[in-house]
Amino acid sequence: MEAGECCSTSASAAEKRKERNEDKPYRGIRMRKWGKWVAEIREPNKRSRIWLGSYSSPVAAARAYDTAVFYLRGQSGRLNFPDLVFQEDELHDMSAASIRKRATEVGAKVDAQQNIQSSETKSSRVNEKPDLNQYPNPENSDED
Repeated sequence: MEAGECCSTSASAAEKRKERNEDKPYRGIRMRKWGKWVAEIREPNKRSRIWLGSYSSPVAAARAYDTAVFYLRGQSGRLNFPDLVFQEDELHDMSAASIRKRATEVGAKVDAQQNIQSSETKSSRVNEKPDLNQYPNPENSDED
């Protein structure tokens, strides 16, 4: 076996890891075929998973995952956004249902904020540059 063969194998493995990391920008999330981002986490010492919801942005899914990791593993958990997780109040019931509820609340809140920001950005772009190749809308015509 030549040294080049060994290196080519490890290089292809590194390339695959890089491609995987580009597809998954954050830990604990994945993208569905139709574009939604979903989050889930394994329960400690169990084979079952806790479903954390479906979101329109990867950041919202990652924040939901971070919330669940925080409640399951505490400060020692590997978080996507360690500076953004803070303990608002104690979660007295550490069941999967209560963790799912808290994580989906956080994810939905982040998703809503990002949707508002993206709609504001889109509306400002529409006002800046109208499409001159588009036919006028009858509602906006001057023939009234």
